[in-house]
Amino acid sequence: MSSVEREGGRNPGNKLKTPMKKILILSFSILLSVSGIAADTSRVLIEFKPGKKAETRGLVRNANATIHHEFDDLNALAATLPTRALAGIRNNPNVVLVEIDPPRYLLADSVPYGIDLVQATAVWDSDNNGIIDASAPTGAGIKVGVIDSGIFTSHEDFAGVSITGEPAGWNTDGLGHGTHVSGTIAAALNGTGVVGVSPGKVALHMVKVFGSGGEWIYASSLINAANRCKAAGCKVISMSLGGGTPSRTEDRGFQNLYNKSGILSIAAAGNAGDTTISYPAGYASVVSVAAIDVNKQLASFSQQNSDVELSAPGVNVLSTVPFIDSNTVVVGGTTVSGNHIENAARGTASGTLVDGGLGDSANPAWAGKVVLVQRGNISFLDKVKNVENSGGVACVIYNNAAGNFYGTLGAGNSSVIPAITISGEDGTLLGNFVNQAATLSSSITPGSAYAYYDGTSMATPHVSAAAALIWSARPTKSNAQVRTALQVTAEDLGPVAGRDASFGYGLIQAKTALDYLLSH
Repeated sequence: MSSVEREGGRNPGNKLKTPMKKILILSFSILLSVSGIAADTSRVLIEFKPGKKAETRGLVRNANATIHHEFDDLNALAATLPTRALAGIRNNPNVVLVEIDPPRYLLADSVPYGIDLVQATAVWDSDNNGIIDASAPTGAGIKVGVIDSGIFTSHEDFAGVSITGEPAGWNTDGLGHGTHVSGTIAAALNGTGVVGVSPGKVALHMVKVFGSGGEWIYASSLINAANRCKAAGCKVISMSLGGGTPSRTEDRGFQNLYNKSGILSIAAAGNAGDTTISYPAGYASVVSVAAIDVNKQLASFSQQNSDVELSAPGVNVLSTVPFIDSNTVVVGGTTVSGNHIENAARGTASGTLVDGGLGDSANPAWAGKVVLVQRGNISFLDKVKNVENSGGVACVIYNNAAGNFYGTLGAGNSSVIPAITISGEDGTLLGNFVNQAATLSSSITPGSAYAYYDGTSMATPHVSAAAALIWSARPTKSNAQVRTALQVTAEDLGPVAGRDASFGYGLIQAKTALDYLLSH
């Protein structure tokens, strides 16, 4: 696979209400130096001695620092200051600790397979009639804090769901990630779309920390967001995010939320597919969630380490998204749907459909044409650029195997012509219409839609919602008791009995966990 190709699984096609957005599998690699936002500055967390906040504040101000957050309960503050000032700050007698403020990243009614796999429907629809049982626990009375990219509150599947949030703009989601994980938690059983683990009953509080580009944040931003969830009355905090560098201050912040505030924090184990640890999932006070597929096999991207605690569905997870992504080719009265190639232009273009083979060289004969090319040999960027440089008006890349796929032109690359991918089967079909008039259209518009995403980000909300679901049956139980119930009743999936680095204790089982919680 070319370094600029990004591929997911086969497009489930008829299972989608609208064309699928690209699968989101975000790595937690650090793209920029975690020690600073510029070569001559550093963003840090500073812990000061009790009662020495004023002195420490003055110290960092005198160093021409910008203070981002202040955490009185942690005797700490977050600031960006000239790197040359760090030594003086560290050596000040009022300062206990200076550590980097590490980044945190955004590591996608049908009943998605995961809802049944975690036994959610067995809790609130015991007779399997598609109606919530009158006396069943539903998550009502529990608020889940979601720290993410915002939520599209106008989505049809959030009608009737109690949703609050902050800061300004929290109820919009240009990325789609926050809306997707929120749907897994709370999408309503309303006769349309999908259903969540706690369908329309659990309350949500969205703290928006990521923008439309999924830009990374800092550990201090995450602590601040978690504290906002606490202030909003959340009992569960769901974090489909993480980063590879630990922070002692962040660790203490989540310990306080767990030990002093009774909050259960749950986070993604990470998508690097190795044994590294992602944070905050790696802290003892936070539940780390691995991803499995519909066959209960570990996802290839799911991180494996001693901190993995529970597993949940994270492959081809169908949930809510805030935009309708439409990509079609119409020729000879036939319409074929596909996927937008990331970073390619959007728009509508018309011209004669021509066969461009592998698209591995420019061809002046393509001028003014819609060019159909097969995947393989060279990158998507090179194929699209060859069509563009030949004067072609649009590019259609079809798979060299069965099923559809996803592509990207790569970071920093773009095209002036629209370009989409289609399945191998549809590529063969379009081959029958070569030399006929064709129109390619690629557009994205706000609206209620659904998509399949992959990632431990998608596994995390299954666990967060299951915790809320069983907690609502006994709201007087502690976070530790709810956590224990999820652990001891998980379905053991490892090769040996007991907890392991791949699955933790195993696949969460909401009904079994509920029964355990009620009897202990």
